[in-house]
Amino acid sequence: MFLFLILAVYFLPTIYTYVRLKNLFSRRLYRILFTLCYITFALGFFIAEIMSHRADAGAGPARYIILMGYYTLPYMLYLFLLTLLSDILRGVNCLLKIVSTEITRDRKFQAVTTWIIFLLPVLIVAFGAVHVNTLRVNEYHVSIPRKSAEIDHLKIIMAADFHLGQITDKEFLEKFTDRVNALHPDIVLLPGDMLEGHGDDGETSGFAQQFRQIKSKYGIYASPGNHESHSRDNKFKFFADAGIIVLADSAVTIDNSFYLVGRNDAHSNNRKSIDELLAQLPGNLPVIVLDHRPTDIKEVSRRDVDIQLSGHTHNGQLFPLNFIINNLYELGWGHKKIGNTHLFVTSGAQVWGPPVRTAGDSEIMVINVEFAFGDKGTLL
Repeated sequence: MFLFLILAVYFLPTIYTYVRLKNLFSRRLYRILFTLCYITFALGFFIAEIMSHRADAGAGPARYIILMGYYTLPYMLYLFLLTLLSDILRGVNCLLKIVSTEITRDRKFQAVTTWIIFLLPVLIVAFGAVHVNTLRVNEYHVSIPRKSAEIDHLKIIMAADFHLGQITDKEFLEKFTDRVNALHPDIVLLPGDMLEGHGDDGETSGFAQQFRQIKSKYGIYASPGNHESHSRDNKFKFFADAGIIVLADSAVTIDNSFYLVGRNDAHSNNRKSIDELLAQLPGNLPVIVLDHRPTDIKEVSRRDVDIQLSGHTHNGQLFPLNFIINNLYELGWGHKKIGNTHLFVTSGAQVWGPPVRTAGDSEIMVINVEFAFGDKGTLL
C-alpha cells in the first residue's frame, strides 16, 4: 500500500504534466520527440536509484548517468508546479480578463510562456545543486539543570543525514571535518543515516579515515537511522573503522557529568521505550538523547530528558515539501522547548537522492549547553 501511494504521488502529477505540455507542440514529429524525452526524464530517478546500488556506481560514466538521473526528480517536480501555476493563472485570467485574448493567443506570447515552463525548472535545479554544497553552521545556546554534573558547560556539534555513497563529492567530508575541528567541540553527535547503499564498497574506508581526523574532547557518538537498517553489519563496521561509537538502545556516562542515550530507529524491531532506557540510568545527571526521527517528541518531553537531537526530515529538502514536513512533525527543523526538554532537529549535512536542496540548508548545528544550578533550563 505504501509503495502504491508513493508511485501515485509521483506518477499522477507526471501524467497530468505530460497531457498538458504535449498540446504545446503542434507538429506530430515534435510531439513524438517530446514524448520520448519526457518518458526518459520521468524514469530517470528510478534508473539512477537502481544504478546507484551497483558496485561500480561511482566509477567512470556511471557516476554522471546516476547524477543526471537524480537531477530529473526535482526538475519534474518544478515542471509540474509551473504547469499547474500556468493553468491556475490562465483560469484566473479567464474570469478577470487581466490579459486580453489577443495577447494570450499570440504565438510569441505562447512561445515565451513555453520556454519559461521548460527552462525555469533548470535554473531552480541549478541553484539547488549549488546551494546543497554550502555548509552552514547554526549556533544555539541553552541552559539545563546541572544536577550532579561535574562540568558547567558543554559544546555539542550535531550533524546527521550524511547519506555517504559512491557519488558523494570527496571534498565534502574534508570540508566538514575542517569546519568541525575549527569549532573545537567537546563532543560530536550524529543521529543517524550516515551511509547510502550497503556500506560495503571501497569508498567507505576513505570516509572512515576522514572521520578519524575529527578532534573532540569526548569523542564521536551516533545513533542508528533508517538507512542503517540495510546491511547492518557492513555499516556498523564502518562506524568502528571511523572511530564512531554507536548507541543503539543503550546509554553511556560521559565524564561523570551527563548521560548520553542513543535510540534505535523508530521502525526498528524491538525498539526500547524511552522509559526502559531511562530506567537503566543510575544517578542524577542531565540526559541527552539521540533519536534519528523526531517522532516521539511529546512523549520524551514528559520524561526527565534535558536535550534530544534528531535529523531525518531534511527540512523538506525540496521546496515546497518543507511546508509538508512542518505539518507532519511537531518540529520539522530547528529548536523548540517543550516542558523542560530542549528539542533540536537538523536539516542534515547532506541530502538523500538528488544532490539538490531548494529548502533549508546543509548544516552543522552547534549547541552550547550551560549546566546551571536550579530546576529549569532555558534558551539563552
